Amino acid sequence: MKLLVVGFGQCGGRVADEFARLNARARHERGIEIVTGTFAVNTDSADLSGLRYISKDYQHRVLMGGRRTGGHGVGKINELGAEIAKENSDKVVDAIRTTKRFYESDAFLMIAGAAGGTGSGSLPVMIKQIKERYVDKPVYAIIVLPFEHEEATEDRTIYNTATCLRSVYSVADAVFVVDNQRFVKKDASLRNNLARINSLIVEPFYDVLCAGEEKKAKYVGARLLDAGDIMQSLAGWTVIGYGTSHLKLFKIQLRTPDFRQKSTEIHRGIHAMDEAISELSLSCNTADACRGLYLVSAPAKEINMDLVKELGDYLRSLAPKAIIRNGDYPREKGVLDVTVILSELSDLERVRNIYYRSTAYMEDAKRRQAEAEEKLKTVDDASKDVPSLL
Repeated sequence: MKLLVVGFGQCGGRVADEFARLNARARHERGIEIVTGTFAVNTDSADLSGLRYISKDYQHRVLMGGRRTGGHGVGKINELGAEIAKENSDKVVDAIRTTKRFYESDAFLMIAGAAGGTGSGSLPVMIKQIKERYVDKPVYAIIVLPFEHEEATEDRTIYNTATCLRSVYSVADAVFVVDNQRFVKKDASLRNNLARINSLIVEPFYDVLCAGEEKKAKYVGARLLDAGDIMQSLAGWTVIGYGTSHLKLFKIQLRTPDFRQKSTEIHRGIHAMDEAISELSLSCNTADACRGLYLVSAPAKEINMDLVKELGDYLRSLAPKAIIRNGDYPREKGVLDVTVILSELSDLERVRNIYYRSTAYMEDAKRRQAEAEEKLKTVDDASKDVPSLL
């Protein structure tokens, strides 16, 4: 599957930058392309300067709203970010169309952090614009939720996150929700933490995107997971995760494996799926999923019918209502990877709590504003008999 990736705001731009790195890795390791073009859109020129892999020309790093923001961002006011996106939507679309292989794209992937101003404001606006122009291609979104400390210290964060989630869900074909807090390492520096988190966000997409673009016959799976399968598996709220089991590179292969060796093979697959479920991008009740997908990637001799059946039965027990698709990708060396996507989730507790807290925040903000206006009125009344120098 080939994606055209656009990141909005600082967070979205950096995650999009990781997709550009992932495409370079796929080209180097496997000789295939999984991203037709990668773009970063921002109102802050400094944020655009901090990217590493996206091309530096003005068509791939798009600065919008320069007259209104002076190239210094919107200061977390996502209503302003949405206004600027509406005014500059043609500029962004024209930039996207410059990619040479634009019409090879199977889908669009739009990315933003929910807590900021530019990203959370412009993401739903641009998804709506893209869907109106290219009705035959699905538009998917990745929304990155804020850290716990951001929610605790910045009141505006919850409001931005809630409005972004609600607006994007109403227009996107599927929304991948990523919880930053699940990837935090307490001891690492802020810079290293963020770089690692961005890398972990995009890593689960690697094998899923590569499997359908494979060119070498020996690496094409017996049950190929292609763009059509992925599109049919994505709708509404979506989470993704992957797990890995390391294999012995040199082992004695018995002509007829005994029961212990067979059990070990199955156990490795279950371990990888367990890790994928525990490392989903957002904590959720798997039983709420209506669609599911899993991909097994390992050396060809490690993928057998028993393994695929056990993994399918296991995922079925976790998501009994879901329509589950599966595939294999005989590509990896020395590891067995399992990627899991659960989609069309009917309830996400984290999202629901954000909506409730946003409502409470808005009521509290109105109350505080009324109190402030009342105090200002008292001060003005006290000063009415004081002469002015103007």
